[in-house]
Amino acid sequence: MQPELIVIHYTAMHSAGAALSRLCDPSCEVSAHYLISAGGAVIQLVKEEMRAWHAGAGTWRGQGDINSRSIGIELDNDGAAPFAAAQMDALEDLLRGVLQRWEISPRGVIAHSDMAPGRKFDPGPRFDWPRLARRGLAAASTPSNRILQADENQFRALAIAAGYPENTDTHTLLGAVRLRFRPWALGALEMADMSVFPDQVA
Repeated sequence: MQPELIVIHYTAMHSAGAALSRLCDPSCEVSAHYLISAGGAVIQLVKEEMRAWHAGAGTWRGQGDINSRSIGIELDNDGAAPFAAAQMDALEDLLRGVLQRWEISPRGVIAHSDMAPGRKFDPGPRFDWPRLARRGLAAASTPSNRILQADENQFRALAIAAGYPENTDTHTLLGAVRLRFRPWALGALEMADMSVFPDQVA
């Protein structure tokens, strides 16, 4: 199956070497197509046309089996530290090539947390999604002036239209959307949450 998604992860480990050992250990039953070290080294572990075990259970745009239709990129990061400049530069270069080779839309570049809300939280709140969006390497928010109030049903409709899993409770869905678009927001649904989606159905 031709890749149509790119899923961004963090390793949640103390070093790229430790992550590499785990990703190459068959007993761990986890793999990825690429690992990018904090220093910007890009290590290919699985050929792009082959299936890697990086995504696990989840859906995007109503379709499951993400592993069979995606390329997984692991970033050497413990989940708390900022992502290094060299690492982000290397990621941008890699994404440009993968998007071109497989004719994947920037909207197909998603977080692990996007496709598995509540189960996964990577690449986390410190990942610079706006930077990728500015460079045309990920979906950008398209605020709408047609939305008049913060409404949970409309929020769900917008999130599902953008690709988020339908069988997710509203609280968990809001957390996943914020992790991607408003990572430091807290509390109840706000108007700002209604206007973050790349696709508007309002």
